[in-house]
This record gives sequence, structure tokens and C-alpha cells, in this order.
Amino acid sequence: MLLKDVCTMDVACCGAATTVIEAARLMRHHHVGDLVVVADPEAERIPLGVVTDRDLAIEVLAPGLDPAVTTVGALIRHPVVIATESEDTADVIERMRVQGVRRIPVVDGRGAAVGIVTLDDMLRHLADEIGTLLDIVEIGRRREQRVRR
Repeated sequence: MLLKDVCTMDVACCGAATTVIEAARLMRHHHVGDLVVVADPEAERIPLGVVTDRDLAIEVLAPGLDPAVTTVGALIRHPVVIATESEDTADVIERMRVQGVRRIPVVDGRGAAVGIVTLDDMLRHLADEIGTLLDIVEIGRRREQRVRR
């Protein structure tokens, strides 16, 4: 299955200069636990990284940094791991495993952020696939029961 069919296409973004307090407000406003940090939120939206609510808590609040002056650009890890919307989900799952990431920005052919795929998205996708396989087993069982009566 293609990634564009699994990922969240309405992705919340912010710039690297966004303060942690602004990022937290954006997360609350969009009801999300992560933001894709992009080079220019108003134009090209080229991903620089991802910042999560956990990053805010562990990297800023726990050590006592000031969230009003600390920027999300200071929190992102390099290099950013990305995926294209036309990639197969199996390839992206392998990239998540190899890179040890739970979230990957999804880009279009120009490299602009168009979505985000999370471990939760992939688990939901795989659960749907498993459900389909179970349906096949059940259909086969019922067919056999009808034939052997």
C-alpha cells in the first residue's frame, strides 16, 4: 500500500525559530503531539525535523530551560528522516526500524511536507491487513462447511 493512503495528510508545521511555548500552543490548537519543523512554514515547507510533546517535556521543561526563548530548532535531530507519499508502507516501516523513529514527515515530489506517518498509523494499517487475512480464513471455513454438508 502507498504511504499516502496511510499517513495523516493534514500535518501541523512550524518554523525552526518557533519557541517551545508557541509549539505547545500549536500542538494544543491542532490536537496533535508533534509538529513537523520546516524551513518556511508559509511557502515550500521543506522538513527539517519533527518535534514532539515528549521533546518539549524531556528536553526543555525537565532541565528547566525557558520555553519562551528556547526554539524548536534546538530540539530537532539531524539528519531528518523523511518519506515520499508514493513509497510503499513496507519500505517506510523498515526505515522507521533502522532509524529508530516513530514519526516521519511525508513529502511530495517537490520535497514539501504534505503529511506525517506515525507508528500508530502503521499499526492501524497492519491491524487492518490482519483483519482482512482473518476474513479470508473465515470465508474459507464457511465455504468448506457449505460444501461438506
